[in-house]
Amino acid sequence: MDKSAKIYVAGHNGLVGKALCRKLEADGFTQLIKASRSELDLCNQQATHDFFEAQKPDYVFLAAARVGGIHINRIEPADFIYDNLAISMNVIECSRRFGVKKLLYLGSSCIYPKFASQPIHEDALLSGELESSNHCYALAKIAGLKMCAAYNRQHGTNFLTVMPTNLYGPEDNFNLETSHVLPALLRKCHEAKAAGESELVIWGSGKPYREFLHVDDLADACVYLMNTKDAAELEGHVNIGMGQDISIRELAELIQSVVGFKGSLSFDTSMPDGTPRKLLNVDKMNALGWRATRDLKAGIADTYAWYVESLKTR
Repeated sequence: MDKSAKIYVAGHNGLVGKALCRKLEADGFTQLIKASRSELDLCNQQATHDFFEAQKPDYVFLAAARVGGIHINRIEPADFIYDNLAISMNVIECSRRFGVKKLLYLGSSCIYPKFASQPIHEDALLSGELESSNHCYALAKIAGLKMCAAYNRQHGTNFLTVMPTNLYGPEDNFNLETSHVLPALLRKCHEAKAAGESELVIWGSGKPYREFLHVDDLADACVYLMNTKDAAELEGHVNIGMGQDISIRELAELIQSVVGFKGSLSFDTSMPDGTPRKLLNVDKMNALGWRATRDLKAGIADTYAWYVESLKTR
């Protein structure tokens, strides 16, 4: 990508979008196109068409999505499938229609079967039943991935697709109604410490294993791919992750040590665990010349420092 290229970061106010903007700006890209949800509803086909017609971006990072944890996925499945299908459909078609040179579509590791062999290889896609707690979101992200592949085949587009593992980092969502497990645990641990609580209750058994990737590592990987690879070189989608995982219990204990909460941890087994394990095989991405570098404990520490600082401005 030329430093003066027009680059549209769809979803620039989200966790991934902000990290992408930080990375692109640090690398000297000078023409980033941004539009907030109030300025552009990507679920609106005509509005998206008009935006692309006016802006004519050279490159697109499609990080916009309706996202959330198990709780919000369970109570709003229709919103998750509709919004994510609409966003993918509108942005991908407009990218083709207005001659975008290259698009990078961000999926999610939840596209893989609930009981996929571990670590999960890219070939596991559509080989088994999805996790029921977020299957509507997963189906929408699978559709976006397949749409990119179909456009590349039929229209000769250059649309890359990546599947990141669980993400965390500065600018994460700490709303307990909609957040994922790591920021939710950080907030709960912080509040338990501030309130002098003797115990922190955590949803589920603590037994499932999850992989966590710092969002700045993801941004680095995405920009690397856009700068150096074409869709044909990826031969389908590519996983982006750490290549190692940790149990939810171990994660909670790690967060407890970072936050400095002195109470005990207990686990509410009446609440759902979700997928037992979700570790991505990252051999393909490593072979393409990139691997993650950020340590989990250090990443949690800088995320917690950001969260504490953010509380001062509320």
